[in-house]
Amino acid sequence: MNFRLSDEQELLRRSVRGFAEADIGPHVREWDREQRAAPDLIPKLAALGLMGIQIPEAYGGAGLSAVDYCICIEELARVDPAVALSIAAHNGLCAAHILMFGNEAQKRAYLPPLARGEKLGAWALTEAGSGSDAAGLRTTARRVVDGWVLNGSKAFTTHGTQADVLVVMAMTSPEAGTNGISAFVVERSAPGLAAGRKEDKLGMRASDTSEVLLAQCQVPSDRLLGLEGQGFKNSLQVLDAGRIGIAALAVGLAQGAHEAATAYARERRAFGTAISEFQAIQWKLADNATRIDAARLLTYRAASLKDQKRKTTLESAMAKLYASEMAVRVADDCVQIHGGYGFVKDYPAEKYFRDVKLTTIGEGTSEILRLVIARQLLSRRVE
Repeated sequence: MNFRLSDEQELLRRSVRGFAEADIGPHVREWDREQRAAPDLIPKLAALGLMGIQIPEAYGGAGLSAVDYCICIEELARVDPAVALSIAAHNGLCAAHILMFGNEAQKRAYLPPLARGEKLGAWALTEAGSGSDAAGLRTTARRVVDGWVLNGSKAFTTHGTQADVLVVMAMTSPEAGTNGISAFVVERSAPGLAAGRKEDKLGMRASDTSEVLLAQCQVPSDRLLGLEGQGFKNSLQVLDAGRIGIAALAVGLAQGAHEAATAYARERRAFGTAISEFQAIQWKLADNATRIDAARLLTYRAASLKDQKRKTTLESAMAKLYASEMAVRVADDCVQIHGGYGFVKDYPAEKYFRDVKLTTIGEGTSEILRLVIARQLLSRRVE
């Protein structure tokens, strides 16, 4: 087993870190306050290949590996988790679904503009009444002569007000249960598609999250993504990979919070000495550095298995569960180490603290992930 990154991967890490610190870092508080990133950010991300990280070069992407993808998401999240979340949703959900299950015509139509940042992607599965119970969605797709008509609404959709291309899950055969759910590519210009309310969130505020409304939304027949009735099954496969990205996001967020806490502990003096000299602080820093490294190894293991085209349901769930709950603890300690200054916006601690909670909710809550892990373990045959 080789736990070292290649020279190319180390260069990738340095490149993304340098970009994040120079082009994102100075604007983090402003974007958080205004609940949007600057419009010129996407072209800059695209120029680095970050809008099509795992999209093959044949479709205009960077063609990087799953481990490379984790490095990119981690370094973005270290500086601004909200930007990392947007990149993860665009790459790991929308583009990934089209790449994994689209036909050749769909891949050639949608992947190049997504990779170039000319179009922004969204993935619409969750509904107001079917969060963790994703199979309970109520949006319908009715077949008509020239295509499909979609009716319903989606909740908590990243880029719901901004996306040019949306992958939408809808019920095509209600009597078939989960085998009656299909996926569709819906363009922003589709008649009957509208953005609903934009959410006023606790954290990740620079990343747009909103409702998507479908009222007699007309979709051509060639926009069915994958086989009819396979949409839910395919969504679970997309989530297996997507959870690796959220685990990387949690690792990056925790790394940023840990570095902020360490820097503050070295500077802050109490009782005549830097608080980094106090054992209580040292133990927090030591424990958190160890937890971050453990989470990173879990995440990279899952990514490496994905690169080997192996099933990662168990490993991605473990990585996302541990990394997200670890990150919550690290962000909490970051605030605690900052003391009163951790509670004000002059320091980054409070933003890490607000942003981190979503990592235990999005793309599978901690409770759902524990169910996934348990079922995977219990389904194994005892040798």
